[in-house]
Amino acid sequence: MSTIEHDARRINSRHDQIAPGEIAIGVIIGRTSEFFDFFVYAIASVIVFPKLIFPDSDPISGTLYSFGIFALAFVARPFGSLIFMAIDRAYGRGLKLTIALFLLGGSTAAVAFLPGHAEIGNWSGILLALFRIGQGLALGGAWDGLASLLALNAPEGQRGWYAMIPQLGAPLGLIVASALFAFFLINLSAADFLDWGWRYPFFVAFAINVVALFARLRIVSTPDYARLFESRDLQPSPVLATVRKQSKNIAIGAFAPLASFALFHMVTVFPLSWVFLFTKEGPAGFLAIEMSGAVVGILATIASGLIADRLGRRTLLGVSAAAIAAFSGFAPQLLDGGTVGEIVFMVTGFTLLGLSFGQSSGAVNSNFPSGDRYTGAALTSDLAWLFGAGFAPLVALFLSYHFGLLAAGAYLLSGALGTLAALGINKELAQRIS
Repeated sequence: MSTIEHDARRINSRHDQIAPGEIAIGVIIGRTSEFFDFFVYAIASVIVFPKLIFPDSDPISGTLYSFGIFALAFVARPFGSLIFMAIDRAYGRGLKLTIALFLLGGSTAAVAFLPGHAEIGNWSGILLALFRIGQGLALGGAWDGLASLLALNAPEGQRGWYAMIPQLGAPLGLIVASALFAFFLINLSAADFLDWGWRYPFFVAFAINVVALFARLRIVSTPDYARLFESRDLQPSPVLATVRKQSKNIAIGAFAPLASFALFHMVTVFPLSWVFLFTKEGPAGFLAIEMSGAVVGILATIASGLIADRLGRRTLLGVSAAAIAAFSGFAPQLLDGGTVGEIVFMVTGFTLLGLSFGQSSGAVNSNFPSGDRYTGAALTSDLAWLFGAGFAPLVALFLSYHFGLLAAGAYLLSGALGTLAALGINKELAQRIS
Protein backbone atom coordinates (compact mmCIF):
# COMPACT_ATOMS: atom_id res chain seq x y z
CA MET A 1 0.00 0.00 0.00
CA SER A 2 1.33 3.46 -0.90
CA THR A 3 2.03 6.06 1.81
CA ILE A 4 -0.69 8.35 0.42
CA GLU A 5 -3.22 5.53 0.40
CA HIS A 6 -2.24 4.53 3.96
CA ASP A 7 -2.70 8.10 5.20
CA ALA A 8 -6.05 8.39 3.45
CA ARG A 9 -7.28 5.20 5.11
CA ARG A 10 -6.08 6.35 8.53
CA ILE A 11 -7.74 9.76 8.17
CA ASN A 12 -11.02 8.19 7.15
CA SER A 13 -10.99 5.19 9.47
CA ARG A 14 -14.11 6.45 11.30
CA HIS A 15 -16.39 6.25 8.29
CA ASP A 16 -19.39 4.14 9.16
CA GLN A 17 -22.04 4.26 6.47
CA ILE A 18 -21.61 5.18 2.83
CA ALA A 19 -24.44 6.98 1.09
CA PRO A 20 -24.86 7.29 -2.70
CA GLY A 21 -24.57 11.06 -2.30
CA GLU A 22 -21.06 10.69 -0.90
CA ILE A 23 -20.05 8.52 -3.85
CA ALA A 24 -21.57 11.13 -6.17
CA ILE A 25 -19.30 13.85 -4.76
CA GLY A 26 -16.21 11.82 -5.56
CA VAL A 27 -17.49 11.07 -9.05
CA ILE A 28 -18.19 14.74 -9.84
CA ILE A 29 -14.78 15.86 -8.53
CA GLY A 30 -12.96 13.25 -10.58
CA ARG A 31 -14.89 13.78 -13.81
CA THR A 32 -14.73 17.59 -13.63
CA SER A 33 -10.95 17.54 -13.21
CA GLU A 34 -10.52 15.13 -16.14
CA PHE A 35 -12.81 17.12 -18.44
CA PHE A 36 -11.15 20.39 -17.45
CA ASP A 37 -7.83 18.91 -18.63
CA PHE A 38 -9.56 17.72 -21.78
CA PHE A 39 -11.05 21.11 -22.69
CA VAL A 40 -7.93 23.10 -21.86
CA TYR A 41 -6.04 21.01 -24.40
CA ALA A 42 -8.92 21.05 -26.89
CA ILE A 43 -9.21 24.86 -26.88
CA ALA A 44 -5.45 25.25 -27.25
CA SER A 45 -5.59 22.85 -30.21
CA VAL A 46 -7.68 25.43 -32.05
CA ILE A 47 -6.31 28.82 -31.03
CA VAL A 48 -2.70 28.12 -30.00
CA PHE A 49 -1.01 25.02 -31.41
CA PRO A 50 -1.58 25.69 -35.14
CA LYS A 51 0.37 28.96 -34.83
CA LEU A 52 2.88 27.83 -32.20
CA ILE A 53 3.72 24.36 -33.53
CA PHE A 54 2.85 24.59 -37.25
CA PRO A 55 3.59 28.22 -38.22
CA ASP A 56 4.72 27.25 -41.72
CA SER A 57 1.36 25.68 -42.55
CA ASP A 58 -1.79 27.56 -43.55
CA PRO A 59 -4.30 27.94 -40.68
CA ILE A 60 -6.56 25.10 -41.86
CA SER A 61 -3.76 22.60 -42.37
CA GLY A 62 -2.19 23.61 -39.06
CA THR A 63 -5.47 23.00 -37.26
CA LEU A 64 -5.90 19.62 -38.94
CA TYR A 65 -2.38 18.64 -37.83
CA SER A 66 -3.23 19.83 -34.33
CA PHE A 67 -6.41 17.73 -34.31
CA GLY A 68 -4.35 14.74 -35.44
CA ILE A 69 -2.20 15.07 -32.31
CA PHE A 70 -5.36 15.67 -30.27
CA ALA A 71 -6.64 12.22 -31.33
CA LEU A 72 -3.53 10.43 -30.01
CA ALA A 73 -4.83 10.50 -26.44
CA PHE A 74 -7.88 8.48 -27.46
CA VAL A 75 -5.69 5.93 -29.23
CA ALA A 76 -3.44 5.64 -26.16
CA ARG A 77 -6.26 5.43 -23.64
CA PRO A 78 -7.09 1.69 -24.02
CA PHE A 79 -3.39 0.89 -23.61
CA GLY A 80 -3.41 2.96 -20.44
CA SER A 81 -6.27 0.87 -19.13
CA LEU A 82 -4.30 -2.30 -19.91
CA ILE A 83 -1.21 -1.06 -18.04
CA PHE A 84 -2.97 0.44 -15.05
CA MET A 85 -5.36 -2.47 -14.53
CA ALA A 86 -2.25 -4.62 -14.01
CA ILE A 87 -0.99 -2.08 -11.44
CA ASP A 88 -4.40 -2.13 -9.77
CA ARG A 89 -4.41 -5.90 -9.43
CA ALA A 90 -0.84 -5.99 -8.10
CA TYR A 91 -0.68 -2.93 -5.86
CA GLY A 92 -4.19 -1.60 -5.32
CA ARG A 93 -6.55 1.07 -6.55
CA GLY A 94 -4.92 3.86 -4.54
CA LEU A 95 -1.45 3.48 -6.03
CA LYS A 96 -2.88 3.09 -9.52
CA LEU A 97 -4.88 6.29 -9.16
CA THR A 98 -1.91 8.18 -7.71
CA ILE A 99 0.40 7.25 -10.59
CA ALA A 100 -2.26 7.90 -13.21
CA LEU A 101 -3.22 11.35 -11.95
CA PHE A 102 0.38 12.44 -11.48
CA LEU A 103 1.09 11.28 -15.04
CA LEU A 104 -1.97 13.20 -16.24
CA GLY A 105 -0.98 16.32 -14.31
CA GLY A 106 2.67 16.02 -15.30
CA SER A 107 1.85 15.60 -19.00
CA THR A 108 -0.51 18.57 -18.83
CA ALA A 109 2.01 20.76 -17.00
CA ALA A 110 4.70 19.77 -19.51
CA VAL A 111 2.55 21.23 -22.30
CA ALA A 112 2.64 24.55 -20.44
CA PHE A 113 6.44 24.65 -20.82
CA LEU A 114 6.42 23.54 -24.47
CA PRO A 115 8.76 25.56 -26.70
CA GLY A 116 7.36 26.59 -30.06
CA HIS A 117 8.53 25.73 -33.56
CA ALA A 118 10.57 28.93 -33.63
CA GLU A 119 12.75 27.63 -30.77
CA ILE A 120 13.22 23.91 -31.48
CA GLY A 121 11.72 23.28 -34.90
CA ASN A 122 9.87 20.01 -35.53
CA TRP A 123 10.77 18.75 -32.06
CA SER A 124 8.01 20.99 -30.79
CA GLY A 125 5.37 18.87 -32.54
CA ILE A 126 7.07 15.63 -31.48
CA LEU A 127 7.10 16.68 -27.83
CA LEU A 128 3.47 17.76 -28.00
CA ALA A 129 2.55 14.35 -29.40
CA LEU A 130 4.45 12.59 -26.59
CA PHE A 131 2.75 14.71 -23.93
CA ARG A 132 -0.62 14.00 -25.51
CA ILE A 133 0.06 10.26 -25.46
CA GLY A 134 0.99 10.61 -21.78
CA GLN A 135 -2.37 12.24 -21.14
CA GLY A 136 -4.16 9.40 -22.91
CA LEU A 137 -2.33 6.68 -20.98
CA ALA A 138 -3.12 8.50 -17.74
CA LEU A 139 -6.80 8.83 -18.59
CA GLY A 140 -6.94 5.07 -19.05
CA GLY A 141 -5.54 4.68 -15.53
CA ALA A 142 -7.75 7.35 -13.94
CA TRP A 143 -10.73 4.98 -13.93
CA ASP A 144 -11.53 4.63 -10.21
CA GLY A 145 -14.70 2.53 -10.41
CA LEU A 146 -16.76 5.12 -8.54
CA ALA A 147 -19.21 5.52 -11.42
CA SER A 148 -19.91 1.79 -11.41
CA LEU A 149 -20.17 1.82 -7.62
CA LEU A 150 -22.61 4.71 -7.80
CA ALA A 151 -24.77 2.87 -10.33
CA LEU A 152 -24.85 -0.28 -8.18
CA ASN A 153 -25.78 1.65 -5.03
CA ALA A 154 -28.42 3.88 -6.60
CA PRO A 155 -31.83 3.59 -4.92
CA GLU A 156 -34.44 1.63 -6.84
CA GLY A 157 -36.31 3.85 -9.23
CA GLN A 158 -33.52 6.46 -9.31
CA ARG A 159 -30.90 4.71 -11.43
CA GLY A 160 -31.25 7.20 -14.26
CA TRP A 161 -30.80 10.08 -11.83
CA TYR A 162 -27.57 8.65 -10.42
CA ALA A 163 -26.33 7.61 -13.87
CA MET A 164 -26.35 11.23 -15.02
CA ILE A 165 -24.23 12.50 -12.10
CA PRO A 166 -20.81 11.53 -13.56
CA GLN A 167 -21.69 13.29 -16.82
CA LEU A 168 -22.05 16.66 -15.10
CA GLY A 169 -18.25 16.85 -15.08
CA ALA A 170 -18.19 17.56 -18.83
CA PRO A 171 -20.15 20.84 -18.92
CA LEU A 172 -18.61 21.96 -15.62
CA GLY A 173 -15.10 21.37 -16.98
CA LEU A 174 -15.98 23.18 -20.22
CA ILE A 175 -17.29 26.24 -18.39
CA VAL A 176 -14.16 26.65 -16.27
CA ALA A 177 -11.74 26.00 -19.16
CA SER A 178 -13.58 28.36 -21.52
CA ALA A 179 -13.75 31.08 -18.86
CA LEU A 180 -10.00 30.91 -18.24
CA PHE A 181 -9.09 31.16 -21.92
CA ALA A 182 -11.65 33.91 -22.51
CA PHE A 183 -10.18 35.93 -19.62
CA PHE A 184 -6.66 35.82 -21.07
CA LEU A 185 -7.85 36.46 -24.62
CA ILE A 186 -9.73 39.57 -23.52
CA ASN A 187 -7.03 40.98 -21.26
CA LEU A 188 -3.86 40.24 -23.23
CA SER A 189 -2.59 41.31 -26.59
CA ALA A 190 -2.46 38.62 -29.27
CA ALA A 191 1.34 38.49 -29.01
CA ASP A 192 1.35 38.12 -25.21
CA PHE A 193 -1.37 35.51 -25.30
CA LEU A 194 0.52 33.39 -27.82
CA ASP A 195 3.79 33.90 -25.96
CA TRP A 196 2.76 33.09 -22.38
CA GLY A 197 -0.91 33.71 -21.62
CA TRP A 198 -2.18 30.41 -23.01
CA ARG A 199 0.11 28.50 -20.66
CA TYR A 200 -1.66 29.49 -17.44
CA PRO A 201 -4.74 27.26 -17.92
CA PHE A 202 -2.38 24.28 -18.11
CA PHE A 203 -0.82 25.22 -14.77
CA VAL A 204 -4.32 25.46 -13.30
CA ALA A 205 -5.10 22.02 -14.72
CA PHE A 206 -2.11 20.56 -12.88
CA ALA A 207 -3.22 22.14 -9.60
CA ILE A 208 -6.77 20.84 -10.03
CA ASN A 209 -5.43 17.35 -10.69
CA VAL A 210 -3.50 17.38 -7.41
CA VAL A 211 -6.58 18.50 -5.47
CA ALA A 212 -8.74 15.92 -7.25
CA LEU A 213 -6.20 13.19 -6.49
CA PHE A 214 -6.44 13.67 -2.74
CA ALA A 215 -10.21 14.11 -2.87
CA ARG A 216 -10.64 10.83 -4.73
CA LEU A 217 -8.10 8.97 -2.60
CA ARG A 218 -9.95 10.14 0.48
CA ILE A 219 -12.94 8.21 -0.82
CA VAL A 220 -11.60 5.11 -2.56
CA SER A 221 -8.97 4.36 0.11
CA THR A 222 -11.22 4.18 3.15
CA PRO A 223 -11.74 0.72 4.66
CA ASP A 224 -15.51 0.99 4.22
CA TYR A 225 -15.15 1.79 0.54
CA ALA A 226 -12.66 -1.00 0.05
CA ARG A 227 -15.18 -3.43 1.56
CA LEU A 228 -17.96 -1.97 -0.58
CA PHE A 229 -15.92 -2.43 -3.76
CA GLU A 230 -15.25 -6.04 -2.73
CA SER A 231 -18.85 -6.77 -1.77
CA ARG A 232 -20.02 -5.45 -5.12
CA ASP A 233 -17.33 -7.53 -6.83
CA LEU A 234 -15.87 -4.36 -8.37
CA GLN A 235 -12.33 -5.64 -8.61
CA PRO A 236 -10.02 -5.42 -11.65
CA SER A 237 -10.19 -8.56 -13.73
CA PRO A 238 -7.45 -9.48 -16.24
CA VAL A 239 -8.00 -7.38 -19.35
CA LEU A 240 -7.47 -10.09 -21.96
CA ALA A 241 -9.68 -12.55 -20.09
CA THR A 242 -12.40 -9.89 -19.77
CA VAL A 243 -12.20 -9.16 -23.49
CA ARG A 244 -12.56 -12.84 -24.31
CA LYS A 245 -15.59 -13.30 -22.05
CA GLN A 246 -17.30 -9.98 -22.70
CA SER A 247 -16.30 -9.17 -26.30
CA LYS A 248 -19.93 -8.89 -27.42
CA ASN A 249 -20.89 -6.63 -24.54
CA ILE A 250 -17.80 -4.48 -25.04
CA ALA A 251 -18.53 -4.07 -28.75
CA ILE A 252 -22.21 -3.25 -28.25
CA GLY A 253 -21.44 -1.05 -25.27
CA ALA A 254 -18.93 0.93 -27.32
CA PHE A 255 -21.54 1.66 -30.00
CA ALA A 256 -24.56 2.31 -27.74
CA PRO A 257 -23.40 5.83 -26.70
CA LEU A 258 -21.88 6.64 -30.12
CA ALA A 259 -24.41 9.36 -30.95
CA SER A 260 -23.79 11.33 -27.77
CA PHE A 261 -20.00 10.91 -27.96
CA ALA A 262 -19.94 12.12 -31.58
CA LEU A 263 -22.19 15.05 -30.72
CA PHE A 264 -19.92 15.84 -27.77
CA HIS A 265 -17.14 17.12 -30.02
CA MET A 266 -19.50 18.50 -32.63
CA VAL A 267 -20.79 21.08 -30.13
CA THR A 268 -17.54 21.77 -28.27
CA VAL A 269 -14.30 21.51 -30.25
CA PHE A 270 -15.44 21.54 -33.88
CA PRO A 271 -17.62 24.70 -33.81
CA LEU A 272 -14.81 26.66 -32.14
CA SER A 273 -12.47 25.67 -34.97
CA TRP A 274 -15.02 26.56 -37.66
CA VAL A 275 -15.83 29.96 -36.18
CA PHE A 276 -12.17 30.73 -35.55
CA LEU A 277 -11.09 29.78 -39.08
CA PHE A 278 -14.01 30.83 -41.26
CA THR A 279 -15.68 33.81 -39.58
CA LYS A 280 -14.51 37.20 -38.36
CA GLU A 281 -15.69 36.52 -34.81
CA GLY A 282 -13.00 36.40 -32.14
CA PRO A 283 -12.55 33.22 -30.08
CA ALA A 284 -13.39 34.95 -26.78
CA GLY A 285 -16.91 35.77 -27.97
CA PHE A 286 -17.60 32.23 -29.10
CA LEU A 287 -16.17 30.81 -25.87
CA ALA A 288 -18.81 32.90 -24.06
CA ILE A 289 -21.48 31.26 -26.25
CA GLU A 290 -20.01 27.85 -25.43
CA MET A 291 -20.21 28.61 -21.71
CA SER A 292 -23.87 29.54 -22.09
CA GLY A 293 -24.47 26.34 -24.04
CA ALA A 294 -22.73 24.34 -21.30
CA VAL A 295 -25.13 25.79 -18.71
CA VAL A 296 -28.01 24.52 -20.87
CA GLY A 297 -26.15 21.20 -21.06
CA ILE A 298 -26.08 20.95 -17.26
CA LEU A 299 -29.84 21.46 -17.08
CA ALA A 300 -30.46 18.94 -19.87
CA THR A 301 -28.18 16.39 -18.19
CA ILE A 302 -30.14 16.74 -14.95
CA ALA A 303 -33.38 16.38 -16.91
CA SER A 304 -32.07 13.17 -18.49
CA GLY A 305 -32.00 11.53 -15.07
CA LEU A 306 -35.62 12.40 -14.37
CA ILE A 307 -36.78 11.34 -17.84
CA ALA A 308 -34.83 8.07 -17.78
CA ASP A 309 -36.38 7.07 -14.46
CA ARG A 310 -39.84 7.81 -15.78
CA LEU A 311 -39.65 6.49 -19.37
CA GLY A 312 -36.64 4.15 -19.31
CA ARG A 313 -33.02 4.67 -20.25
CA ARG A 314 -33.22 2.74 -23.50
CA THR A 315 -36.19 4.80 -24.66
CA LEU A 316 -34.37 8.03 -23.89
CA LEU A 317 -31.19 6.90 -25.66
CA GLY A 318 -33.16 5.83 -28.73
CA VAL A 319 -35.26 8.98 -28.95
CA SER A 320 -32.26 11.25 -28.38
CA ALA A 321 -30.27 9.37 -31.05
CA ALA A 322 -33.12 9.91 -33.51
CA ALA A 323 -33.21 13.60 -32.55
CA ILE A 324 -29.44 13.85 -33.08
CA ALA A 325 -29.90 12.30 -36.52
CA ALA A 326 -32.45 14.98 -37.37
CA PHE A 327 -30.18 17.67 -35.87
CA SER A 328 -27.30 16.53 -38.10
CA GLY A 329 -29.32 17.25 -41.25
CA PHE A 330 -29.66 21.01 -40.76
CA ALA A 331 -27.92 22.31 -37.64
CA PRO A 332 -24.25 22.54 -38.74
CA GLN A 333 -25.24 25.11 -41.37
CA LEU A 334 -26.31 27.40 -38.53
CA LEU A 335 -22.64 28.04 -37.81
CA ASP A 336 -22.65 30.19 -40.95
CA GLY A 337 -25.63 32.17 -39.67
CA GLY A 338 -23.79 34.71 -37.56
CA THR A 339 -24.13 35.09 -33.80
CA VAL A 340 -27.82 34.17 -33.77
CA GLY A 341 -27.19 31.01 -35.76
CA GLU A 342 -24.28 30.07 -33.49
CA ILE A 343 -26.41 30.51 -30.38
CA VAL A 344 -29.25 28.41 -31.81
CA PHE A 345 -26.76 25.69 -32.81
CA MET A 346 -25.09 25.62 -29.39
CA VAL A 347 -28.27 25.73 -27.31
CA THR A 348 -29.97 23.03 -29.39
CA GLY A 349 -26.82 20.93 -29.53
CA PHE A 350 -26.17 21.10 -25.80
CA THR A 351 -29.80 20.26 -25.06
CA LEU A 352 -29.53 17.07 -27.11
CA LEU A 353 -26.07 16.37 -25.71
CA GLY A 354 -27.26 16.63 -22.12
CA LEU A 355 -30.23 14.32 -22.73
CA SER A 356 -28.14 11.67 -24.49
CA PHE A 357 -24.74 12.02 -22.83
CA GLY A 358 -26.43 12.13 -19.44
CA GLN A 359 -27.31 8.44 -19.72
CA SER A 360 -24.38 7.16 -21.81
CA SER A 361 -22.31 6.00 -18.82
CA GLY A 362 -25.33 4.22 -17.41
CA ALA A 363 -25.64 2.23 -20.62
CA VAL A 364 -22.00 1.23 -20.39
CA ASN A 365 -22.07 0.22 -16.73
CA SER A 366 -25.30 -1.76 -16.97
CA ASN A 367 -24.02 -4.01 -19.73
CA PHE A 368 -21.72 -6.19 -17.61
CA PRO A 369 -22.10 -8.79 -14.85
CA SER A 370 -20.61 -7.59 -11.59
CA GLY A 371 -17.42 -9.64 -11.80
CA ASP A 372 -16.37 -8.04 -15.08
CA ARG A 373 -17.96 -4.63 -14.61
CA TYR A 374 -14.93 -2.75 -13.25
CA THR A 375 -12.64 -3.66 -16.14
CA GLY A 376 -15.34 -4.07 -18.79
CA ALA A 377 -16.85 -0.64 -18.19
CA ALA A 378 -13.41 0.99 -18.37
CA LEU A 379 -12.54 -0.70 -21.67
CA THR A 380 -15.94 0.01 -23.18
CA SER A 381 -15.70 3.69 -22.25
CA ASP A 382 -12.22 3.87 -23.82
CA LEU A 383 -13.44 2.37 -27.09
CA ALA A 384 -16.60 4.50 -27.18
CA TRP A 385 -14.52 7.67 -26.84
CA LEU A 386 -12.07 6.42 -29.48
CA PHE A 387 -14.71 5.51 -32.07
CA GLY A 388 -17.22 8.25 -31.27
CA ALA A 389 -15.12 11.23 -30.35
CA GLY A 390 -11.38 10.78 -30.85
CA PHE A 391 -11.26 11.76 -34.50
CA ALA A 392 -14.47 13.81 -34.59
CA PRO A 393 -12.85 17.29 -34.73
CA LEU A 394 -10.36 16.18 -37.39
CA VAL A 395 -12.94 14.45 -39.59
CA ALA A 396 -15.59 17.13 -39.16
CA LEU A 397 -13.20 19.98 -40.03
CA PHE A 398 -11.77 18.09 -43.01
CA LEU A 399 -15.20 17.23 -44.39
CA SER A 400 -16.67 20.68 -43.82
CA TYR A 401 -13.70 22.42 -45.42
CA HIS A 402 -13.77 20.26 -48.54
CA PHE A 403 -17.49 19.53 -48.88
CA GLY A 404 -19.34 22.06 -46.74
CA LEU A 405 -20.94 21.99 -43.31
CA LEU A 406 -23.57 19.49 -44.46
CA ALA A 407 -20.79 16.89 -44.73
CA ALA A 408 -19.91 17.42 -41.06
CA GLY A 409 -23.55 16.68 -40.31
CA ALA A 410 -23.20 13.39 -42.17
CA TYR A 411 -20.43 12.37 -39.77
CA LEU A 412 -22.71 13.10 -36.83
CA LEU A 413 -25.49 11.14 -38.52
CA SER A 414 -23.24 8.07 -38.67
CA GLY A 415 -22.86 8.19 -34.89
CA ALA A 416 -26.62 8.43 -34.38
CA LEU A 417 -27.19 5.46 -36.68
CA GLY A 418 -24.55 3.50 -34.77
CA THR A 419 -26.41 4.04 -31.52
CA LEU A 420 -29.78 3.08 -33.02
CA ALA A 421 -28.24 -0.06 -34.51
CA ALA A 422 -26.64 -1.06 -31.21
CA LEU A 423 -29.89 -0.58 -29.29
CA GLY A 424 -31.91 -2.39 -31.92
CA ILE A 425 -29.68 -5.39 -32.58
CA ASN A 426 -28.75 -6.43 -29.07
CA LYS A 427 -31.95 -7.46 -27.30
CA GLU A 428 -30.05 -8.49 -24.19
CA LEU A 429 -28.63 -4.98 -23.85
CA ALA A 430 -32.06 -3.53 -24.45
CA GLN A 431 -33.50 -5.54 -21.55
CA ARG A 432 -30.68 -4.64 -19.20
CA ILE A 433 -30.83 -0.87 -19.73
CA SER A 434 -34.57 -0.47 -20.13
